[in-house]
Amino acid sequence: MEPIEIFKALSNESRLQILHWLKDPEKHFTPHEGIDMRKIGVCVCQITDTLKMTQSTTSQYLSILQRAGLVTAERIGKYTYFKRNEEAIREIGAFFNNEM
Repeated sequence: MEPIEIFKALSNESRLQILHWLKDPEKHFTPHEGIDMRKIGVCVCQITDTLKMTQSTTSQYLSILQRAGLVTAERIGKYTYFKRNEEAIREIGAFFNNEM
């Protein structure tokens, strides 16, 4: 875990919003092509539509979250699906409890 990269990733309201939506994907998205959103994740196209931003911007935000280890990606066919990395998010909480 690189705390600086995580803090950079969390320093943007839209990226925080994405993490919030991915915490409870059924509440914020409709399953894409029958994909189990809890197991596989949410399609980039759905996140783009919900953010009301371009796919380029959404992809950049997801890339930053992925480099920080906060989300994981799985490619199925021509689509990429993202979900939260719950273990990494728990580690952030532990970091605050132990380091701050």
